[in-house]
Amino acid sequence: MTPATPAATAYGHWIGGTWCTPEKGHYPVVNPATEEVVGEAPEATPAEVADAVTAAQAAQDGWSRTAPRERAAVLDRMAELILEHKEELVPLLQAETGATLRVTSAMQLPTAAERFRRYARGALEPDTVPLAPRPVAASPLAPGGLLGAVAVRRPVGVIGCITSYNFPVVNLAGKVAPALAMGNTVVAKPAPQDPLCCLLLGPLLREAGLPDGAFNVVTGSGPAAGEALVAHPGVGMVSFTGSTAVGKKIAEAAGRSMKRTLMELGGKGAAIVLGDADGAVLRSAIGAVGSVWSFHSGQICTAPARVLVQRALYERVVAGLQRYAESLTVGSPVDNSTVVGPLISAAQRDRVEAYIAGARAQGARIVVGGTRPDLRPGFYVGPTLIADATPDMAVAREEIFGPVVVALPFDDEDEAVHIANGTPYGLHDYVFGSDTARAWALAARLTSGNVAINTAQRHPETPFGGFKESGIGRDGGSFGLHAYSELQSVVWSS
Repeated sequence: MTPATPAATAYGHWIGGTWCTPEKGHYPVVNPATEEVVGEAPEATPAEVADAVTAAQAAQDGWSRTAPRERAAVLDRMAELILEHKEELVPLLQAETGATLRVTSAMQLPTAAERFRRYARGALEPDTVPLAPRPVAASPLAPGGLLGAVAVRRPVGVIGCITSYNFPVVNLAGKVAPALAMGNTVVAKPAPQDPLCCLLLGPLLREAGLPDGAFNVVTGSGPAAGEALVAHPGVGMVSFTGSTAVGKKIAEAAGRSMKRTLMELGGKGAAIVLGDADGAVLRSAIGAVGSVWSFHSGQICTAPARVLVQRALYERVVAGLQRYAESLTVGSPVDNSTVVGPLISAAQRDRVEAYIAGARAQGARIVVGGTRPDLRPGFYVGPTLIADATPDMAVAREEIFGPVVVALPFDDEDEAVHIANGTPYGLHDYVFGSDTARAWALAARLTSGNVAINTAQRHPETPFGGFKESGIGRDGGSFGLHAYSELQSVVWSS
């Protein structure tokens, strides 16, 4: 699986089933905790991106006509290989992402393997919807008669998959597995900060039996590789996970050639705590909101980064969150006692700190955190709780993507809905209350693609995506198969 390039830590592009030495050389991938170079990723040129698309095009017809059971066998074997290589992959993935060892071991690689397993089953799901026969009268177009018809899901073709840095292998597996299950081929462009394990999926898929060219990976330190992939006429669809700002640029470029898009973009999740929340529900709410700090340092698009609390419980919830934040250990992600590790880069750390400073300047109360931890090296931001903010503050409206929670009080449900829906986002909200029928009714008023009631867990078969500027389209479960296919109607005369 070692990349065939001059230096041991220098990786090539994975194109057409082989390592390809990059024309423009490499750029460093930095460990967010140590600030040391983990490895060197290839810097793609537009010509190399075009080579990857050409390889995917060449493989697509054959792969699309492969029997579903054969496609399923490849995806099943890929799940096995990911876990067989975990001793090699976990340290690399942990080093390039800065995620804690606990998160990397439990929720990065195992989840990626499960996604390949899920879509191995998905490859065997029926792709044809029978429609009732209909008698039609003769017309100048054709003779009359009884017409039969079906709607069939067909592969789109070459899928360009552009992924985010927070869960690089999981996010890519969530795109590649359903795309391949439906008979598409893939050119992947991982986030520049941590692409190394994504590159290593190439030889693993080859070992699993995937034909050469059906999966390709190109990387780059800036936007050029992604822009070339989106613009290429041989790409039929772009699947993107990342920021709303970048998603808008991709959608605009893809629209010029009417490419299909699947966009999973930013979020500013609201956790609404109703006044009837009892002790168990309150503990659940505090634990869910606390995950903004304890789960990958808040670098999660679904994070409940705003907690909206009915006024009678507001100070009680703020105090509970304060205790939670103060109990967390910030430090090296390879230390088993660490809960809060670094952010992905110095630039992201500085961005998060600017939001905190802005809230302080506007009169918000910094209950916990707000200062840089005394840890060197590494890109650390401590768990931060901001209270007494107003809904119009940037810290309460914009996605921060860091360990920062903003607490806002409300008086009644109408105000809670107004605040929750008052951002450009609509990806994932949460409702906590003892009366679940009341919580269910409130969920219907939230312009959000996902609403969880009294939990932060997600159901793996639900459609995942957002309203408003949180994205376009849905994946997850069988909906992922729909996302990576087009419906074709087939009609015949009986």
